[in-house]
Amino acid sequence: MLALRLARGTHPLVLVRRLLVAAASAGVGFLLLCTLGYASAHPGQSTGSVLRLLWCFVPLVATVQFAVAVARTDPSTRPRPGLSSVGLGPVRLSALAAVSTAVSTLLGSMVALLLFLHLRGDLTGLPFDGGAAEFLGAGAPLPLAAALTLLALVPLASATASALALRSRPDTAAGTHASEELPAPAPAPAGLPWGVALTAAGLAVEAYASRDTAAHAFPLPGRFDATPMAVLAGWSLTAIGLALAGPGVTYLCGKLLQAVRPGAVRLLAGRVLMDEARRIGRPIGVVCAVLSAGIAATALYAGGERPFGPLTALGAVLVLGCTAATLLTSALEAKQARAHTAGALLRMGAPAAALRAATALRAVILIAVFAPLTWAIARLAALPLTK
Repeated sequence: MLALRLARGTHPLVLVRRLLVAAASAGVGFLLLCTLGYASAHPGQSTGSVLRLLWCFVPLVATVQFAVAVARTDPSTRPRPGLSSVGLGPVRLSALAAVSTAVSTLLGSMVALLLFLHLRGDLTGLPFDGGAAEFLGAGAPLPLAAALTLLALVPLASATASALALRSRPDTAAGTHASEELPAPAPAPAGLPWGVALTAAGLAVEAYASRDTAAHAFPLPGRFDATPMAVLAGWSLTAIGLALAGPGVTYLCGKLLQAVRPGAVRLLAGRVLMDEARRIGRPIGVVCAVLSAGIAATALYAGGERPFGPLTALGAVLVLGCTAATLLTSALEAKQARAHTAGALLRMGAPAAALRAATALRAVILIAVFAPLTWAIARLAALPLTK
Protein backbone atom coordinates (compact mmCIF):
# COMPACT_ATOMS: atom_id res chain seq x y z
CA MET A 1 0.00 0.00 0.00
CA LEU A 2 2.86 2.38 0.78
CA ALA A 3 4.37 1.69 -2.64
CA LEU A 4 1.07 2.55 -4.34
CA ARG A 5 0.71 5.78 -2.35
CA LEU A 6 4.23 6.84 -3.25
CA ALA A 7 3.55 6.03 -6.89
CA ARG A 8 0.54 8.36 -6.93
CA GLY A 9 2.62 11.29 -5.68
CA THR A 10 5.77 10.79 -7.74
CA HIS A 11 7.06 13.04 -10.49
CA PRO A 12 5.74 12.33 -14.02
CA LEU A 13 9.25 11.51 -15.28
CA VAL A 14 9.56 8.83 -12.59
CA LEU A 15 6.27 7.33 -13.74
CA VAL A 16 7.50 7.41 -17.34
CA ARG A 17 10.58 5.43 -16.34
CA ARG A 18 8.41 2.87 -14.56
CA LEU A 19 6.17 2.59 -17.62
CA LEU A 20 9.26 2.00 -19.76
CA VAL A 21 10.23 -0.84 -17.41
CA ALA A 22 6.72 -2.26 -17.81
CA ALA A 23 7.00 -2.00 -21.59
CA ALA A 24 10.35 -3.79 -21.60
CA SER A 25 8.91 -6.49 -19.35
CA ALA A 26 5.99 -6.90 -21.76
CA GLY A 27 8.39 -7.33 -24.68
CA VAL A 28 10.44 -9.98 -22.90
CA GLY A 29 7.30 -11.76 -21.73
CA PHE A 30 5.99 -11.84 -25.30
CA LEU A 31 9.27 -13.33 -26.55
CA LEU A 32 9.16 -16.01 -23.86
CA LEU A 33 5.56 -16.88 -24.71
CA CYS A 34 6.46 -17.07 -28.40
CA THR A 35 9.19 -19.53 -27.48
CA LEU A 36 6.66 -21.59 -25.54
CA GLY A 37 4.24 -21.51 -28.45
CA TYR A 38 6.97 -22.70 -30.81
CA ALA A 39 7.87 -25.55 -28.46
CA SER A 40 4.22 -26.60 -28.16
CA ALA A 41 3.70 -26.59 -31.92
CA HIS A 42 7.01 -28.35 -32.69
CA PRO A 43 7.49 -31.02 -30.00
CA GLY A 44 10.09 -32.84 -32.07
CA GLN A 45 12.44 -29.84 -32.35
CA SER A 46 13.66 -29.60 -28.79
CA THR A 47 17.05 -28.19 -29.81
CA GLY A 48 15.48 -25.27 -31.62
CA SER A 49 13.19 -24.57 -28.65
CA VAL A 50 16.10 -24.54 -26.20
CA LEU A 51 18.10 -22.18 -28.41
CA ARG A 52 15.12 -19.85 -28.74
CA LEU A 53 14.86 -19.79 -24.96
CA LEU A 54 18.57 -19.01 -24.65
CA TRP A 55 18.22 -16.08 -27.05
CA CYS A 56 15.40 -14.71 -24.88
CA PHE A 57 17.72 -14.44 -21.89
CA VAL A 58 19.70 -11.65 -23.59
CA PRO A 59 16.77 -9.15 -23.59
CA LEU A 60 15.75 -10.51 -20.17
CA VAL A 61 19.10 -9.57 -18.67
CA ALA A 62 18.98 -6.15 -20.36
CA THR A 63 15.49 -5.56 -18.92
CA VAL A 64 16.56 -6.56 -15.41
CA GLN A 65 19.53 -4.21 -15.63
CA PHE A 66 17.25 -1.36 -16.70
CA ALA A 67 14.79 -2.11 -13.89
CA VAL A 68 17.59 -1.97 -11.32
CA ALA A 69 18.84 1.36 -12.71
CA VAL A 70 15.33 2.82 -12.50
CA ALA A 71 14.94 1.58 -8.92
CA ARG A 72 18.23 3.20 -7.91
CA THR A 73 17.12 6.61 -9.23
CA ASP A 74 13.63 6.42 -7.74
CA PRO A 75 13.27 9.33 -5.26
CA SER A 76 11.04 7.25 -2.99
CA THR A 77 13.87 4.76 -2.34
CA ARG A 78 16.63 7.32 -1.79
CA PRO A 79 18.07 7.37 1.76
CA ARG A 80 17.31 10.62 3.55
CA PRO A 81 17.82 11.84 7.14
CA GLY A 82 14.93 10.99 9.44
CA LEU A 83 13.54 8.04 7.50
CA SER A 84 15.12 5.48 9.82
CA SER A 85 13.27 7.01 12.77
CA VAL A 86 9.93 6.18 11.13
CA GLY A 87 10.95 2.63 10.24
CA LEU A 88 12.22 3.25 6.69
CA GLY A 89 15.80 2.11 7.00
CA PRO A 90 17.93 0.52 4.26
CA VAL A 91 16.13 -2.82 4.55
CA ARG A 92 12.66 -1.29 4.26
CA LEU A 93 13.73 0.94 1.39
CA SER A 94 15.15 -2.02 -0.52
CA ALA A 95 11.90 -3.92 0.09
CA LEU A 96 9.95 -0.90 -1.15
CA ALA A 97 12.07 -0.79 -4.31
CA ALA A 98 11.48 -4.50 -4.86
CA VAL A 99 7.71 -4.07 -4.53
CA SER A 100 7.63 -1.09 -6.91
CA THR A 101 9.74 -2.95 -9.45
CA ALA A 102 7.61 -6.07 -9.13
CA VAL A 103 4.41 -4.06 -9.73
CA SER A 104 5.82 -2.47 -12.90
CA THR A 105 7.15 -5.72 -14.34
CA LEU A 106 4.01 -7.69 -13.42
CA LEU A 107 1.97 -5.12 -15.31
CA GLY A 108 4.14 -5.67 -18.36
CA SER A 109 3.89 -9.47 -18.06
CA MET A 110 0.10 -9.31 -17.94
CA VAL A 111 0.05 -7.10 -21.04
CA ALA A 112 2.31 -9.60 -22.80
CA LEU A 113 -0.02 -12.48 -21.90
CA LEU A 114 -3.12 -10.66 -23.14
CA LEU A 115 -1.42 -9.63 -26.39
CA PHE A 116 -0.11 -13.13 -26.99
CA LEU A 117 -3.49 -14.77 -26.40
CA HIS A 118 -5.18 -12.16 -28.59
CA LEU A 119 -2.82 -12.66 -31.53
CA ARG A 120 -3.20 -16.43 -31.21
CA GLY A 121 -6.97 -16.10 -31.42
CA ASP A 122 -7.67 -17.29 -27.88
CA LEU A 123 -9.29 -13.93 -27.03
CA THR A 124 -11.95 -12.62 -29.40
CA GLY A 125 -13.79 -9.38 -30.00
CA LEU A 126 -10.82 -7.09 -30.75
CA PRO A 127 -9.11 -5.98 -33.98
CA PHE A 128 -6.39 -8.27 -35.37
CA ASP A 129 -7.83 -11.20 -33.42
CA GLY A 130 -5.85 -14.29 -34.39
CA GLY A 131 -3.71 -12.31 -36.83
CA ALA A 132 -0.60 -14.36 -35.96
CA ALA A 133 -2.26 -17.67 -35.10
CA GLU A 134 -0.06 -19.80 -37.31
CA PHE A 135 3.10 -17.94 -36.37
CA LEU A 136 2.44 -18.34 -32.61
CA GLY A 137 1.50 -22.01 -32.74
CA ALA A 138 -2.22 -21.64 -32.14
CA GLY A 139 -2.86 -25.22 -33.28
CA ALA A 140 -1.22 -26.63 -30.14
CA PRO A 141 -2.49 -26.20 -26.56
CA LEU A 142 -0.58 -23.71 -24.42
CA PRO A 143 0.58 -25.10 -21.04
CA LEU A 144 -0.74 -22.61 -18.49
CA ALA A 145 1.73 -23.50 -15.75
CA ALA A 146 4.69 -23.11 -18.11
CA ALA A 147 3.36 -19.78 -19.40
CA LEU A 148 2.94 -18.38 -15.88
CA THR A 149 6.39 -19.63 -14.91
CA LEU A 150 8.01 -17.88 -17.86
CA LEU A 151 6.08 -14.68 -17.20
CA ALA A 152 7.25 -14.69 -13.58
CA LEU A 153 10.94 -14.69 -14.58
CA VAL A 154 11.22 -10.96 -15.23
CA PRO A 155 9.31 -9.79 -12.10
CA LEU A 156 11.18 -12.16 -9.80
CA ALA A 157 14.61 -11.39 -11.24
CA SER A 158 14.01 -7.63 -11.36
CA ALA A 159 12.59 -7.40 -7.84
CA THR A 160 15.39 -9.50 -6.36
CA ALA A 161 18.13 -7.60 -8.18
CA SER A 162 16.63 -4.22 -7.18
CA ALA A 163 16.40 -5.22 -3.52
CA LEU A 164 20.01 -6.43 -3.47
CA ALA A 165 21.30 -3.36 -5.33
CA LEU A 166 19.61 -0.86 -3.03
CA ARG A 167 20.46 -2.76 0.13
CA SER A 168 24.17 -2.55 -0.74
CA ARG A 169 23.98 1.11 -1.79
CA PRO A 170 25.93 3.46 0.50
CA ASP A 171 24.02 6.02 2.49
CA THR A 172 24.52 9.14 0.37
CA ALA A 173 22.61 11.30 2.82
CA ALA A 174 25.18 10.67 5.53
CA GLY A 175 27.96 11.91 3.29
CA THR A 176 26.31 15.15 2.17
CA HIS A 177 28.62 17.45 4.06
CA ALA A 178 31.69 15.42 3.28
CA SER A 179 31.01 15.64 -0.47
CA GLU A 180 31.31 19.41 -0.38
CA GLU A 181 35.10 19.16 0.28
CA LEU A 182 36.10 17.34 -2.94
CA PRO A 183 37.80 14.31 -1.35
CA ALA A 184 40.58 12.28 -2.97
CA PRO A 185 39.58 10.26 -6.05
CA ALA A 186 38.35 6.72 -5.60
CA PRO A 187 40.78 3.86 -6.20
CA ALA A 188 40.90 2.28 -9.62
CA PRO A 189 38.34 -0.49 -10.30
CA ALA A 190 39.81 -3.96 -10.14
CA GLY A 191 37.95 -5.55 -13.06
CA LEU A 192 39.99 -4.26 -16.01
CA PRO A 193 42.43 -7.22 -16.28
CA TRP A 194 39.59 -9.73 -15.98
CA GLY A 195 37.56 -7.81 -18.56
CA VAL A 196 40.42 -7.78 -21.06
CA ALA A 197 41.06 -11.48 -20.49
CA LEU A 198 37.40 -12.45 -20.97
CA THR A 199 37.08 -10.29 -24.09
CA ALA A 200 40.16 -11.90 -25.61
CA ALA A 201 38.90 -15.35 -24.63
CA GLY A 202 35.53 -14.65 -26.24
CA LEU A 203 37.14 -13.56 -29.49
CA ALA A 204 39.36 -16.64 -29.45
CA VAL A 205 36.37 -18.95 -28.91
CA GLU A 206 34.53 -17.33 -31.82
CA ALA A 207 37.57 -17.74 -34.09
CA TYR A 208 37.93 -21.39 -33.09
CA ALA A 209 34.22 -22.12 -33.60
CA SER A 210 34.22 -20.47 -37.03
CA ARG A 211 36.50 -23.16 -38.47
CA ASP A 212 33.54 -25.56 -38.73
CA THR A 213 31.05 -22.94 -39.96
CA ALA A 214 33.10 -21.16 -42.63
CA ALA A 215 30.64 -22.06 -45.38
CA HIS A 216 27.81 -19.91 -44.04
CA ALA A 217 27.36 -16.81 -41.98
CA PHE A 218 26.45 -17.00 -38.33
CA PRO A 219 22.66 -17.44 -38.12
CA LEU A 220 20.67 -15.29 -35.74
CA PRO A 221 17.11 -16.30 -34.62
CA GLY A 222 15.16 -17.75 -37.50
CA ARG A 223 17.73 -20.52 -38.07
CA PHE A 224 18.19 -21.68 -34.47
CA ASP A 225 18.98 -25.27 -35.33
CA ALA A 226 22.20 -24.25 -37.09
CA THR A 227 23.41 -21.88 -34.36
CA PRO A 228 26.87 -22.97 -33.16
CA MET A 229 26.85 -23.02 -29.37
CA ALA A 230 30.56 -22.20 -29.25
CA VAL A 231 29.95 -18.92 -31.11
CA LEU A 232 27.16 -18.04 -28.68
CA ALA A 233 29.53 -18.75 -25.80
CA GLY A 234 32.20 -16.58 -27.40
CA TRP A 235 29.84 -13.66 -27.84
CA SER A 236 28.70 -14.04 -24.23
CA LEU A 237 32.29 -13.99 -22.96
CA THR A 238 33.04 -10.91 -25.03
CA ALA A 239 29.99 -9.08 -23.66
CA ILE A 240 30.85 -9.98 -20.06
CA GLY A 241 34.43 -8.89 -20.61
CA LEU A 242 33.40 -5.49 -21.95
CA ALA A 243 31.03 -5.00 -19.00
CA LEU A 244 33.84 -5.81 -16.56
CA ALA A 245 36.37 -3.64 -18.37
CA GLY A 246 34.04 -0.63 -18.68
CA PRO A 247 34.72 0.86 -15.20
CA GLY A 248 38.47 0.47 -15.59
CA VAL A 249 38.51 2.09 -19.03
CA THR A 250 36.35 4.94 -17.71
CA TYR A 251 38.77 5.43 -14.84
CA LEU A 252 41.68 5.59 -17.28
CA CYS A 253 39.78 8.20 -19.31
CA GLY A 254 39.60 10.33 -16.19
CA LYS A 255 43.35 10.00 -15.62
CA LEU A 256 43.98 10.83 -19.28
CA LEU A 257 42.07 14.09 -18.94
CA GLN A 258 44.27 15.14 -16.02
CA ALA A 259 47.56 14.40 -17.77
CA VAL A 260 50.08 17.09 -18.79
CA ARG A 261 49.30 20.22 -16.76
CA PRO A 262 45.50 20.13 -16.59
CA GLY A 263 43.49 23.27 -16.15
CA ALA A 264 40.52 23.64 -13.82
CA VAL A 265 38.01 22.25 -16.33
CA ARG A 266 40.13 19.24 -17.27
CA LEU A 267 40.95 18.56 -13.64
CA LEU A 268 37.29 18.67 -12.63
CA ALA A 269 36.18 16.51 -15.58
CA GLY A 270 38.86 13.92 -14.93
CA ARG A 271 38.20 13.76 -11.19
CA VAL A 272 34.48 13.26 -11.74
CA LEU A 273 35.12 10.47 -14.26
CA MET A 274 37.39 8.71 -11.80
CA ASP A 275 34.81 8.99 -9.03
CA GLU A 276 31.95 7.80 -11.26
CA ALA A 277 33.85 5.03 -13.03
CA ARG A 278 32.06 2.24 -11.16
CA ARG A 279 28.62 3.81 -11.55
CA ILE A 280 28.63 4.59 -15.27
CA GLY A 281 31.49 2.41 -16.53
CA ARG A 282 29.60 -0.87 -16.48
CA PRO A 283 26.55 0.47 -18.40
CA ILE A 284 28.95 1.96 -20.96
CA GLY A 285 30.66 -1.40 -21.31
CA VAL A 286 27.31 -3.14 -21.83
CA VAL A 287 26.33 -0.61 -24.49
CA CYS A 288 29.66 -1.22 -26.24
CA ALA A 289 29.01 -4.97 -26.13
CA VAL A 290 25.55 -4.55 -27.65
CA LEU A 291 26.75 -2.15 -30.34
CA SER A 292 29.69 -4.37 -31.25
CA ALA A 293 27.35 -7.36 -31.58
CA GLY A 294 25.03 -5.28 -33.78
CA ILE A 295 27.89 -4.10 -35.99
CA ALA A 296 29.18 -7.66 -36.32
CA ALA A 297 25.72 -9.00 -37.17
CA THR A 298 25.25 -6.28 -39.78
CA ALA A 299 28.58 -7.17 -41.35
CA LEU A 300 27.63 -10.85 -41.41
CA TYR A 301 24.22 -10.27 -42.96
CA ALA A 302 25.20 -7.57 -45.43
CA GLY A 303 23.69 -8.65 -48.75
CA GLY A 304 22.54 -11.97 -47.34
CA GLU A 305 19.36 -13.81 -48.23
CA ARG A 306 18.15 -14.42 -44.65
CA PRO A 307 16.30 -11.36 -43.38
CA PHE A 308 15.84 -10.62 -39.72
CA GLY A 309 12.54 -12.00 -38.46
CA PRO A 310 10.02 -10.04 -36.37
CA LEU A 311 11.04 -11.72 -33.12
CA THR A 312 14.70 -11.00 -33.83
CA ALA A 313 13.82 -7.36 -34.47
CA LEU A 314 11.82 -7.19 -31.23
CA GLY A 315 14.67 -8.71 -29.26
CA ALA A 316 17.20 -6.33 -30.81
CA VAL A 317 15.00 -3.31 -30.04
CA LEU A 318 14.60 -4.46 -26.45
CA VAL A 319 18.33 -4.98 -25.94
CA LEU A 320 19.34 -1.71 -27.59
CA GLY A 321 16.61 0.29 -25.89
CA CYS A 322 17.17 -1.16 -22.42
CA THR A 323 20.95 -0.78 -22.50
CA ALA A 324 20.74 2.80 -23.78
CA ALA A 325 18.08 3.65 -21.20
CA THR A 326 20.19 2.06 -18.47
CA LEU A 327 23.15 4.22 -19.44
CA LEU A 328 21.04 7.39 -19.40
CA THR A 329 19.50 6.42 -16.06
CA SER A 330 22.92 5.71 -14.56
CA ALA A 331 24.10 9.11 -15.80
CA LEU A 332 21.10 10.67 -14.06
CA GLU A 333 21.99 8.82 -10.86
CA ALA A 334 25.54 10.11 -11.10
CA LYS A 335 24.25 13.66 -11.58
CA GLN A 336 22.07 13.31 -8.49
CA ALA A 337 25.00 11.97 -6.48
CA ARG A 338 27.24 14.94 -7.29
CA ALA A 339 24.52 17.61 -6.93
CA HIS A 340 25.89 18.73 -3.55
CA THR A 341 29.43 19.00 -4.91
CA ALA A 342 28.22 21.08 -7.87
CA GLY A 343 26.28 23.33 -5.52
CA ALA A 344 29.33 23.80 -3.32
CA LEU A 345 31.46 24.76 -6.32
CA LEU A 346 28.88 27.31 -7.43
CA ARG A 347 28.75 28.80 -3.94
CA MET A 348 32.55 29.12 -3.97
CA GLY A 349 32.34 31.18 -7.18
CA ALA A 350 32.95 28.60 -9.88
CA PRO A 351 31.25 29.69 -13.14
CA ALA A 352 28.38 27.56 -14.37
CA ALA A 353 29.96 27.55 -17.84
CA ALA A 354 32.97 25.70 -16.42
CA LEU A 355 30.73 22.96 -15.05
CA ARG A 356 28.99 22.61 -18.41
CA ALA A 357 32.35 22.50 -20.19
CA ALA A 358 33.52 19.74 -17.84
CA THR A 359 30.39 17.73 -18.63
CA ALA A 360 30.93 18.13 -22.37
CA LEU A 361 34.59 17.18 -22.01
CA ARG A 362 33.68 13.98 -20.18
CA ALA A 363 31.27 13.01 -22.96
CA VAL A 364 33.87 13.73 -25.65
CA ILE A 365 36.62 11.66 -24.05
CA LEU A 366 34.28 8.72 -23.45
CA ILE A 367 33.11 8.73 -27.07
CA ALA A 368 36.66 9.15 -28.36
CA VAL A 369 37.86 6.10 -26.39
CA PHE A 370 34.89 3.73 -26.48
CA ALA A 371 33.78 4.26 -30.10
CA PRO A 372 37.01 2.94 -31.70
CA LEU A 373 37.14 0.15 -29.11
CA THR A 374 33.61 -0.94 -29.99
CA TRP A 375 34.30 -0.87 -33.73
CA ALA A 376 37.55 -2.82 -33.36
CA ILE A 377 35.95 -5.57 -31.27
CA ALA A 378 33.03 -5.80 -33.71
CA ARG A 379 35.37 -6.23 -36.66
CA LEU A 380 37.44 -8.81 -34.82
CA ALA A 381 34.30 -10.72 -33.88
CA ALA A 382 32.92 -10.72 -37.44
CA LEU A 383 36.20 -11.38 -39.28
CA PRO A 384 36.58 -15.13 -38.62
CA LEU A 385 32.87 -15.77 -39.27
CA THR A 386 32.88 -14.13 -42.69
CA LYS A 387 35.94 -15.94 -44.05
